[in-house]
Amino acid sequence: MLKGINPLLNAEVLFALRAMGHGDDLIITDTNFPSDSVARQTTLGKLLRIDHTTAAEVAEAVLSVMPLDTFVDDSAARMEVVGAAREVPAVQQEVQQVIDAAEGKSWPMISVERFAFYERAKQAYCVIQTGERRFYGCFAFRKGVVPPDAD
Repeated sequence: MLKGINPLLNAEVLFALRAMGHGDDLIITDTNFPSDSVARQTTLGKLLRIDHTTAAEVAEAVLSVMPLDTFVDDSAARMEVVGAAREVPAVQQEVQQVIDAAEGKSWPMISVERFAFYERAKQAYCVIQTGERRFYGCFAFRKGVVPPDAD
């Protein structure tokens, strides 16, 4: 246990978050996403897990230490509901609240069609699978920068 670090962030996840650079994508998935096969194609090349948690809990833990990229419009994304692109299920609404709280302002997620989301995930730095059982609990976060301390 580390002081000031969310206890959901295990050693493997912390290593990946620290190793990521500006512009790298992190994918948070539900239990139904093909996480292992997709994760093998990422930069890290293996699946990370934070079991027995919701997508919102993992998003909150990740965003407690990782800033979102302010240089692009797609730094926070959600998988689109098939056949209902504008629908925003409860799990996605919860993660939206987490993002807004972490960033201190409204930071709308873009929606990404299901198969396009799979392709984005394959190009990501890493994939974290959660214990989320609700459908469409899949998100992409692009890492931003940590500014220097003010003098």
